[in-house]
Amino acid sequence: MMIVLVLLPLTLVLVGIAVWAFFWAVGDGQFDDMDSPAYRILLDDDDDWSTPADQNKTTQHEHPPEKQSAGDDTPAGAPPREPRQ
Repeated sequence: MMIVLVLLPLTLVLVGIAVWAFFWAVGDGQFDDMDSPAYRILLDDDDDWSTPADQNKTTQHEHPPEKQSAGDDTPAGAPPREPRQ
């Protein structure tokens, strides 16, 4: 029964912090625009903010994937397996 005397005030403090955090978030504008982020995913990515020079830098460092032969089951880029005996 003594645990109730500890848990009840602790619960009230935690609820008070949660209520304060909610009202702080509302006052700070966290809930002002709830619809735009959901629609932003549907927009095209035509508005690329990088310059052509930045795009050339990224493509220069990329290597084309290695081709696999038809009977080879090792992943691309992995060292070849030793033949089975």
